[in-house]
Amino acid sequence: MNRTADNQYGQVQLAVFQKSLQEFGLRDGDNVRIDIRFGANIVELEEKYAAELVALAPGVILASGAQSVTALQRVTSTLPIVFVGVSDPVGAGFVDNLARPGGNATGFMLFEYSLTGKWLELLKQIMPGIKRAAVLRDAANPSGVAQFGAIRASATTLGIDISPINVRDAAEIERGISAFARSANGGLIVTPSASEREHRDLIIALAARYKLPAVYGLRYNTASGGLISYGPDLDDQFRRAASYVERVLKGEKVSDLPVQAPNKFELVINLKTAEALDLAIPPGLLAAADEVIE
Repeated sequence: MNRTADNQYGQVQLAVFQKSLQEFGLRDGDNVRIDIRFGANIVELEEKYAAELVALAPGVILASGAQSVTALQRVTSTLPIVFVGVSDPVGAGFVDNLARPGGNATGFMLFEYSLTGKWLELLKQIMPGIKRAAVLRDAANPSGVAQFGAIRASATTLGIDISPINVRDAAEIERGISAFARSANGGLIVTPSASEREHRDLIIALAARYKLPAVYGLRYNTASGGLISYGPDLDDQFRRAASYVERVLKGEKVSDLPVQAPNKFELVINLKTAEALDLAIPPGLLAAADEVIE
């Protein structure tokens, strides 16, 4: 897991995974043994725990996030890995292609790049007069670069000027958002990454301070006070991963199991944040929301 042991979202996802395994007749402590490590997206921890798990010679390893897969593939090229929450498995070098992964890993993608245009459309819906948008992205992550390119392509059609803000550290984030906020008619798009998750509270606080509408890629941001999010249901990825784990344990090769795109998305709106920003959310958007936080 690329979270800490006490992370509430991680605990929910583990519970979803184990419940799904039980539906296939696999019960921890009965006919299967599950060993769990929490790497928290800290490189040293991810590498340490990857080596520990590989040394156990398991039948299959479930890996959450790109950092976890990277750490595992450094120590094994043969043990089967099923991943969840990876934005660009081909770009990261985890698989040869989506249909025929070819190596020792397969799993479930976090995004298709066509989704990124939806974030900009949502920003335009909640702020019709928007002229500028800053995209918070991890420039060191191939998916962050690709997402920015896809958003920029959509921006041309919508007549919105796009600029990037890198999220390598807190100081860079604060400088970037503060400078962007000096001009009017702007909003934020916050693309998912490990660095974004690490600095989530800071990003949400800065958006509130400068009264910048912000669209996020995952639900945990709106649950923490962000305005609106649209993205895949992460719990569903763990549910679907259980089916691949079961198939591998029955003898199927991960190299023959295609990487799958998300098929369940959720739109979440935080009305309390909208009120603080003096924004009126369009009724049609509210009606389309999967969850409204009041």
